[in-house]
Amino acid sequence: MELNVRCVVLLAVGLCSTLLLTTVAAHQEEEPIMELAEDMGVEDELEDLGLGEELLDGEVEPEDADTPPGPPPAPKVTYKAPEPMGEHFFAESFDRGTLDSWVLSKAKKEDIDEDIAKYDGKWEVEDMKDSKLPGDKGLVLKSRAKHHAISAQLLRPFIFDTKPLIVQYEVNFQQGIDCGGAYVKLLSQTPDLNLDEFVDKTPYTIMFGPDKCGEDYKLHFIFRHKNPKTGEYEEKHAKKPDADLRTYYTDKKTHLYTLVVNPDNSFEVLVDQTVVNSGNLLTDMTPPINPAAEIEDPDDHKPEDWDERPKIQDPDAVKPEDWDEDAPKQIPDEDAVKPDGWLDDQPEYTSDPDAVKPEDWDEDMDGEWEAPQIPNALCETAPGCGAWQRPMIDNPNYKGKWKAPMIDNPNYQGVWKPRKIANPDFFEDLHPFRMTPFNAVGLELWSMSSDIFFDNFFITNERHTAERWANDGWGLKKAAEGAAEPGLVNQMMTAADERPWLWVVYVLTVAVPLILIIVFFCTGKKAVAPAAADYKKTDEPQPDVKEEEEEKAEEDQVKEEKSQPAAGKKSDAEDSPAEKEGEGEGEEEEEEEEEEAAVNEEEEEEAATDQKQEDDVLRRSPRNTKGRKD
Repeated sequence: MELNVRCVVLLAVGLCSTLLLTTVAAHQEEEPIMELAEDMGVEDELEDLGLGEELLDGEVEPEDADTPPGPPPAPKVTYKAPEPMGEHFFAESFDRGTLDSWVLSKAKKEDIDEDIAKYDGKWEVEDMKDSKLPGDKGLVLKSRAKHHAISAQLLRPFIFDTKPLIVQYEVNFQQGIDCGGAYVKLLSQTPDLNLDEFVDKTPYTIMFGPDKCGEDYKLHFIFRHKNPKTGEYEEKHAKKPDADLRTYYTDKKTHLYTLVVNPDNSFEVLVDQTVVNSGNLLTDMTPPINPAAEIEDPDDHKPEDWDERPKIQDPDAVKPEDWDEDAPKQIPDEDAVKPDGWLDDQPEYTSDPDAVKPEDWDEDMDGEWEAPQIPNALCETAPGCGAWQRPMIDNPNYKGKWKAPMIDNPNYQGVWKPRKIANPDFFEDLHPFRMTPFNAVGLELWSMSSDIFFDNFFITNERHTAERWANDGWGLKKAAEGAAEPGLVNQMMTAADERPWLWVVYVLTVAVPLILIIVFFCTGKKAVAPAAADYKKTDEPQPDVKEEEEEKAEEDQVKEEKSQPAAGKKSDAEDSPAEKEGEGEGEEEEEEEEEEAAVNEEEEEEAATDQKQEDDVLRRSPRNTKGRKD
């Protein structure tokens, strides 16, 4: 009975697991968008703005009774353009649908062919192709294999003083990316800055953003540092991120790129509000900000007699007289014997007797025709064919060319290095954060892929203001994309439709362990209670049966004492000598008779109550037995 219950429970668990997976899938499809927004930290921002209920429209109309049940519609996110709050220098969401505040470059690139020198790549303001937020517009790079350049002025120049710089914007590679960039340039504030002539050589303060060509995935952070002594600018590149950037270029999702540069010279590069690279301007840029205090003297030259050889050949060594440099490395094996059956007169290869000269063979042009060579059939069964030669073995007397042994060079002076002198160009800039102010932002790009989507550019010096803008813009995109994604089970089903072999994996992962558990628990030996008669066949102590026997022995003893007549009892003083002599034998006979009587009586009682004992043995306890004895 207990075993059957176990099997039923295990089967029920298996069915419940299947139902649970289905329920989880349905729950994931019905999960409100507010929970997705809460997971990514958008819900609090929406509530602060009073937009929580307006932006989330997940109400489902009641279904008619006759309408068959189906999957509930995915909740929708109503788009509302982000509004800049707090201190900021630039904010652009393109939701006006125009490029009124942007300037298209009319310049040409230098030192390249005239056909591709123009910045004639097309820009448009439009919705994303696979947008989950209707009404959300962005700047789209439309052309392939062309130069693109577009820029816009800041509200006021950004000056590096006591507050950090935060630059962030969104990118979506709608068609993927083969080779091209999506980085921005913060154009330096100079008297001759002309956005109509924006080109690759236009001075910039910082270049930041993704770039990819082939299998090289980059996330640039470059700034131009001014040499305080010479006034020249040099590009400083941040170290390469340790994080794997591949996903950001291939998943065709909108990603938020953020750069934070602090007055203490620390910097952070974030993707989707997660730090992927960080460091310090003084220690983590290449080449370093500050040059070395000392350099090698360019006028110092190595002396002609400088000896850099740590080892030399021993000049006093002499070649031994018995050294034979002409001895060959290998010699014929004199102990070798030609195998029996060797065919000396047969060549190893013969002309193919079935070969026929081609009809187009021209002996004047091709020479005299000869049949191709094939292995000699007679040599297949013989040890070998042709002239037999002794095999070669290593010459034990071979020593090769004699060389004098190497010894330490007594004149060794070490590896020569030019002497160090003070670096005439040395300077120490302990505040590289104080970069050249900038007053415009621009995109100057070459791309072999089209439809690169840019949106929600923002430049500020307040971290919380940037985070609010990100939550109001990119946060809604993430929530909408998350709501549109299928649940886990649906993803597994879709993957299995594309790759049918995954069904085997699913079955092996779920069904096989369940079957093994059921078989393990349902095929064990059933525990059967032993019959009462079986206790007589073993010497193992059984608690209930043992107490039963003790109880019967006590009852038999009481009966025996009552059955003996009082008159027949004699005291020890009244016993006769004859009775005393047979006392030992009489006692033994009485004990044997008592034992036989007890055994017979036990067998009769057990035969009469055999069925009852089978039921009572399992239920009897020592406490009940003692109570019955009393």
